Amino acid sequence: MRHALQLAGLYLVVSGISGTIDHLAVQPVFGSFLNYFNRVVLPRIDFLAGYELYANLSLAVLGGVLVIAADRTRPT
Repeated sequence: MRHALQLAGLYLVVSGISGTIDHLAVQPVFGSFLNYFNRVVLPRIDFLAGYELYANLSLAVLGGVLVIAADRTRPT
């Protein structure tokens, strides 16, 4: 379970960074897979309109926190 949380956190970090790059420029590598949050979720949330860059960076930070939290738990 711990490794699954770390993998999910790593995906969130990479997705947040990729979404930030896609927002600032064009992301040609794995754009449809990594930018799902940026292209599907963000347009449907009205209060984040205009704050896409901050939302993507927050997603990356949330993923980093998830990786660190999963690493600090002890396996049972």
